[in-house]
Amino acid sequence: MTKKYKVVDLFSGAGGLSLGFLQTQKYDIKVAFENNPNMQATYRLNHPNVDVRGDVCTADYNEIQAKYGAIDVVIGGPPCQGFSNANRQKNHAVSQNNMLIKQYVRAIKELQPKAFVMENVSMLQSDVHRFYLDDIDAKIIDKYDINTKATNLILLEPKYMFDGAVSVVKNLTAIRERLWPEEQYYALNVIYKAAKNLQKLATTLEKYKKKITTYASDRICSSTKDYILFQSSKAFDTVCGYYEGRIPISAIQKAIEPAIMIQRMLNKAKEIYDNHLIVDKYDCEKGLTAVIRSYAIFDYLKAVLGSKPNNYEITAGVLCAADYGAPQKRMRFVVMGIKKELRNAVMLPEGSFSEEEYRTVRDAIEDIEDVSPVTDLAKDNGIAVSEKTEISALGRQLRDADKLYNHIITKTSKTAMARFKALKQGQNFHALDDALKTNTYSDVSRTQNTIYLRLDYNQPSGTVVNVRKSMWVHPVLDRAVSVREAARLQTFPDSFIFCGTKDKQYQQVGNAVPPIMAKAIAEKLARQLKVDNRE
Repeated sequence: MTKKYKVVDLFSGAGGLSLGFLQTQKYDIKVAFENNPNMQATYRLNHPNVDVRGDVCTADYNEIQAKYGAIDVVIGGPPCQGFSNANRQKNHAVSQNNMLIKQYVRAIKELQPKAFVMENVSMLQSDVHRFYLDDIDAKIIDKYDINTKATNLILLEPKYMFDGAVSVVKNLTAIRERLWPEEQYYALNVIYKAAKNLQKLATTLEKYKKKITTYASDRICSSTKDYILFQSSKAFDTVCGYYEGRIPISAIQKAIEPAIMIQRMLNKAKEIYDNHLIVDKYDCEKGLTAVIRSYAIFDYLKAVLGSKPNNYEITAGVLCAADYGAPQKRMRFVVMGIKKELRNAVMLPEGSFSEEEYRTVRDAIEDIEDVSPVTDLAKDNGIAVSEKTEISALGRQLRDADKLYNHIITKTSKTAMARFKALKQGQNFHALDDALKTNTYSDVSRTQNTIYLRLDYNQPSGTVVNVRKSMWVHPVLDRAVSVREAARLQTFPDSFIFCGTKDKQYQQVGNAVPPIMAKAIAEKLARQLKVDNRE
């Protein structure tokens, strides 16, 4: 009888990484951590023998070892946005998700497994994904001699600069006095973002009228001595002026923009204080910039886990899921570490599919083309599927259940249907006539190429994301791609059932690790552990 490696899965999501490891029959998942309740429900349903827990930040690894014995392998995909991405998407200075990388490292340090596998977005190896240096990190940086560099955090662009800006961001009390409550910023920011499209702006203004008029009583004042308070007053007064008919809608964006930018500056400045970041200086040459030292996340991982007493031999690389048999070109950054006492070199798996042999969307979903999806979650009770004679090797592999669950889609609006009918395989939103692009996006020119994408049967798909939000279209049918079809593109078998609302199901599928790639990683790791586990 072969003894299996005991595994803890951190940030397990729906369980794609766990599934791949289990499919090798060489691993036994003892504990999984996942904080999202819908993903937890999905994981529990499909991995009933695993101890599923919540917040990894509260994990007691001594208790886990006392209950399950020594843990051999830690796996998981901690979220990591990187501060540059966070700046762009959410106007935050610091991504709290970066803290979860440190929770992953804590698990390795406390469990001391034989090996670990961490997967993340392919950009994790890039300079985008860095930690800002804080008071606590300064000691770690010195201990492990991790390289740092000066990083510019732009607080305010030159066109919005004003006298006294530096004094404000250096004073936490001054910041708090001028920072709007979150709900007030959110409401005005939604209006600001909608301002590029006047028709959308008019709708948004009407939607937020009651809230803005209520908030305006807090913000509108007669004082002009304090520049920040003056701009805040001007912004809310302008929107109220539109409601009262004294200001045209075309004047709103320009009038509220300075206040929005200043609020973003204050929010970033407060985050610097809240996260105890070390600011070398504030630079006013081009707007207002905080110069903060930072270090690469991967350098941190290598330094801390590769040194004594942890002592792991570590390798990393970007893997393409299509190389391992998935019908999608999904790029993931994978880090593998094995104790140096067991290995003096570590290797990631090599793909077994060349580009000419890549599996396609047809391989994954054509055999269920004739199965009509449901649109009502309450009716997702499993659709009986008949036997198929002509089916791809991948289709046979994934078609492991008599009933098809999660074959569910959103109802198609008239606008969406018109777009669906106009798109050919491989085309996206940009291929539509201008008449079909209106009333959806504020700036149609900046719409991503994955939006309203009609999949091509004869090609692998791109990275599967939340395909409901992206409005992916079936290759030959004028309807959205179902949750089950998206799951098949990720190589989840039909017996793997997703829980939650439609959107939560789509999200879980999009966030997952393709099990077929996870299995290849698990097989390669097992071969390298070189331990005779025969009893």
